[in-house]
Amino acid sequence: MTKPIQFTKEERTAIGGRIRDFFSKELDQDISQLQAEMTLDFFGAEIGGWFYNRGLYDAQAVVTARAEETVEAIYALERTADFKR
Repeated sequence: MTKPIQFTKEERTAIGGRIRDFFSKELDQDISQLQAEMTLDFFGAEIGGWFYNRGLYDAQAVVTARAEETVEAIYALERTADFKR
């Protein structure tokens, strides 16, 4: 079983506020902070993995690109020699 995504109390409060604002503005429905945090927990459990994995894929692409740039920079430092690798 994977470890659930966890937020600090301050993060949960801030995210809950954003959820409450969304429900109020977009759905014309007022919800409590507890309901907002329950919504956060639901979406985190049900679809959070997709967002988390997308972040991992994006980070991996950046690291791969930087590694390729580093390899090219190292090759550019090579000097003429009587031997080859």
